[in-house]
Amino acid sequence: MGKVTVAATVVCAAAVCAAAALVVRRRMKSTGRWARAVAILKEMEEKCGTPIGKLRQVADAMTVEMHAGLASEGGSKLKMLISYVDNLPTGDEKGLFYALDLGGTNFRVLRVQLGGREGRVVKQEFEEVSIPPHLMTGSSHELFDYIAAALAKFVATEGEGFHVSPGRQRELGFTFSFPVRQTSIASGDLIKWTKGFSIEDTVGEDVVGELTKAMERIGLDMRVAALVNDTIGTLAGGRYHNKDAIAAVILGTGTNAAYVERAHAIPKWHGLLPKSGEMVSYQYGMG
Repeated sequence: MGKVTVAATVVCAAAVCAAAALVVRRRMKSTGRWARAVAILKEMEEKCGTPIGKLRQVADAMTVEMHAGLASEGGSKLKMLISYVDNLPTGDEKGLFYALDLGGTNFRVLRVQLGGREGRVVKQEFEEVSIPPHLMTGSSHELFDYIAAALAKFVATEGEGFHVSPGRQRELGFTFSFPVRQTSIASGDLIKWTKGFSIEDTVGEDVVGELTKAMERIGLDMRVAALVNDTIGTLAGGRYHNKDAIAAVILGTGTNAAYVERAHAIPKWHGLLPKSGEMVSYQYGMG
């Protein structure tokens, strides 16, 4: 069937549907059923709508839980985690950067050449890799070796338009979309696996350390410069393009959020206060 025939068929089908709907509507109006249908829809709309007062109660209750979660571990129903990210992108960044995004049955590797305020994103490339099911329940060694091998293969295709600054090692941002208890900007211990993963020997281990050892085993010269959650990566991307961005939300298997908090408003933070006076905090696993 040719494109013209297909287009004609679709148009005809749409016209028939519209005509049928019009006939049904006229018949319903004539019998009074249309008015009853409208009344039912209006009633549903009114009953399903959440009053502003109730929304404010929910927001207030969530704020209380967030503050409790920032005050102490286990002090809240919300898992409030500290990211160690005290500065977000400004748009002035220059150089070649790599990223690895692991958050499900696929992971993505990306490289981007940033040109500063004027050049912004000069060039970028990415690749998506599927994770074989047996690696999701195997060993930590096998999973991270597989990831490191795919990353090394991607780095090997680095072509024109990408260049590392003289004397600098390639840097990698590691987006790890599973709950971790971070101990620094570039280290964090896995709390638990989700999304179908079940690798016991990774729980409690530093995921950056696991990836670094895997890269060393294959001779990949790269340093993990930052470990972040997907919500923080989203927030960083938003701030790169809009200096007023202060929060990000992920709506997926769960609902996660990250926002910029005042560092002195995080009682469970025991390190030196950052010069920026801010710290990105994030909530994991709501809903």
